[in-house]
Amino acid sequence: MTSRPLFKVALAGLVLLVALGVVWWRGSAGSDDAGPSLPVAAIPSVPTASAGNGATGEPPPAARAGPREEIPMPGCWDGLAVLDRSATMESLHAAVAAAIQARDTALVAYLQERLTELVGNDPDRALQLVAWAVNAAPPEPAIYLEALKASPAVRHPRVTEKLVSVAEDKTLATPDRASALDALETQHRFTPETRGRLKAIAMDDSADSAAWTATRTLGRVMKEDYERTGTYAPYWKDLLDIGTTSDDSAVRLLALEMPSYSDPLLDSDSIDALAKVMRTDKDRDVREMAAFRLAVTEDPQKALAAYRAAFDGEHDLCVRWAFLRFAVRAAGADALPLVEEFARKDPRLRQDYLDFKALYATGTTDFARIWMGKKEHHDCVVEEGAPH
Repeated sequence: MTSRPLFKVALAGLVLLVALGVVWWRGSAGSDDAGPSLPVAAIPSVPTASAGNGATGEPPPAARAGPREEIPMPGCWDGLAVLDRSATMESLHAAVAAAIQARDTALVAYLQERLTELVGNDPDRALQLVAWAVNAAPPEPAIYLEALKASPAVRHPRVTEKLVSVAEDKTLATPDRASALDALETQHRFTPETRGRLKAIAMDDSADSAAWTATRTLGRVMKEDYERTGTYAPYWKDLLDIGTTSDDSAVRLLALEMPSYSDPLLDSDSIDALAKVMRTDKDRDVREMAAFRLAVTEDPQKALAAYRAAFDGEHDLCVRWAFLRFAVRAAGADALPLVEEFARKDPRLRQDYLDFKALYATGTTDFARIWMGKKEHHDCVVEEGAPH
């Protein structure tokens, strides 16, 4: 019963301290040592927000009398209140440029959110953001395209088409192309044509980071479409092609990783392609990711055969350990004979076999619980998305 009075006393003390801090802050801001004006103050005919609601003749909050206890807040950016009340695309565009010049990242983030609100579901305003992004210097393109990404208008067919066209434009800087691809990640689905165009970017050796972002965008829209409609196969076919044929190991790795965020059951035909990756890819991380991807399949026995076929030709302990643990994930206790076989061929895996055998002997069948009880015996970095 004593906690409420103590809370009120503490709150009153906090209010007093904040009020004193505000007085000090305002006094400092008005002194000769004050820093440069905040960026929105550079916009013509915009009164100061920190002076209260001057446009309406209302006194500042500190001068109002009333029974309500309010924690006083420091003054905001000069002119922001008026800018908010009459915001247009052009005025926010000018404010973003001023905020960037002042290196005010907090204000830039706020203006980006206001642009998203103002664009809403209007494709013409959305296309205006794209036009600004194409013609601006960094960091403006990323700001405008991130604002667009969060708006419903990004899914309008005209806007989607424009973003894909920007992403394909090799005359643009690679980061700007990547930002356009990133803005497409909030699509609900991709048409076959759009998927094909993004796949072409992902497979382009000269696209650098745009290739990686195109791959991620395909994967994230796959997740969205899968959760909405259960559709994943067309996206996965594209990602599997990228994961098995791209010359960039980072792109291959990401392509095989993307289904991890929705974990659809892979069809039997996918096993053959992943089995080849496990046997032939020159990058250890990609071989491990293929093993991980193979663990969630509608045909566990075929997956076990793929792990067995890849094991003898693999000499990296960490990849062999990946084959073993993901075989267990794929088939549960049915994988124990194969795990014992692996342990005979490579004694370094003997304790892993004994651990899994003992854990399944307790009657536990859920792999997540089995994995929680499994001790680590190898100094291997486990890939992102793995059950570790």
